Amino acid sequence: MLRRVFVTGIGMVSAFGKSWSEIKQKFQAEKNAVMYMKEWDKFVDLNTRLAAPIINYKHPKEWDRKQLRSLGTVSRYSVEAAGAVLKDAGLIDDESIKDGRLGVACGSSTGSTDSIRSMAQLLIDGSSDCNANTYIKMMPHTTAANIALFYSLKGRIIPTSSACTSGSHAIGYAYESIKYGMIDMMLAGGAEELCPSEAYVFDTLYATSVKNQTPELSPSPFDRDRDGLVLGEGAGMLLLESEESALKRGAKIYAEVVGFGSNCDGTHVTRPQSETMKGAMILALKDANLNPEKIGYINAHATATKHGDIAESYATNELFGDKIAISSLKSYLGHTLGACGGLEAIFSIMMMNEEHFFPTINLKNVDSECAKLNYLKEQTSIKTNFVMSNNFAFGGVNTSLIFKRIN
Repeated sequence: MLRRVFVTGIGMVSAFGKSWSEIKQKFQAEKNAVMYMKEWDKFVDLNTRLAAPIINYKHPKEWDRKQLRSLGTVSRYSVEAAGAVLKDAGLIDDESIKDGRLGVACGSSTGSTDSIRSMAQLLIDGSSDCNANTYIKMMPHTTAANIALFYSLKGRIIPTSSACTSGSHAIGYAYESIKYGMIDMMLAGGAEELCPSEAYVFDTLYATSVKNQTPELSPSPFDRDRDGLVLGEGAGMLLLESEESALKRGAKIYAEVVGFGSNCDGTHVTRPQSETMKGAMILALKDANLNPEKIGYINAHATATKHGDIAESYATNELFGDKIAISSLKSYLGHTLGACGGLEAIFSIMMMNEEHFFPTINLKNVDSECAKLNYLKEQTSIKTNFVMSNNFAFGGVNTSLIFKRIN
């Protein structure tokens, strides 16, 4: 028998703050977190100077030296977000979560890049500041492993290092684990730490914004004058829980996860394909047993790259028509890569519950090459029981999640 899966806790670390109330206030102001990164001036081959960093991040003061020694920045973000989830769900000091009933699905594009640099230096000239924890900080599954270790969790662990779909893959695989009876609860989401090396990756593809003198105007997804993405950082984590477990302990329920679809393009490593994007959405709708007209809002992946925005718009239009409400919240926080799937899932759920949806900022003139959709340019009241959140990644990886409102 298939089980229903509920979202019973949320936790975030972002450039806009660590709570929905803080983040919502910034969304309401319709200003982004993007700034000129003066410290990037030394990288002469880097064209972009824009990012949306977390300023003066401080880990929770109760963390001790022993706990911190294996945590790079990306793991600190994910572990803190996971702790916020457990606190929100009333499970932070509950010994019962340590018996195997709670697992972790989490990912990032990469491990902590300062540790990767240390290891690279060792290979280059034999000298390095590597230590016993260097690999733990740099390994691809550093977020998932450190969350499990930090909170003494013994359930299944699913590392999802798939770039921009790391967070959404984690949520989808965690949802399936619970739905098919493999485990009762899963912490799920993703994280990313900001690094100029990641900006350089997109720079080489001519995919970064170079509006360096006007950071407040970029990124601008779907806009005629968009010129590329801006990187951000942070973490977004959710607690997914079976209906039986949630009801038994009287858990607060934010939403139900009802659909997940994932596929790959199998065509080009960095150029998204509209047909398979649409296919991932179809899979999510089929899983949820829903017709497209039931979806009231779509959180777009839309990073403000030329080909990506166009392909996504056509995939969406062909399935949902031109009236579907859609916006990209990357216009506020930049592209948080491994974190975006977790953060945007939370944002979509909270907007659905509050019937208040935030627009794509910096969207002045919709690109005529994009398909016709209801691109939100202002804050809009929408009452809907279902929202969809989509993410697409390098390697042609596509994900789509559907959340149901609990009335």
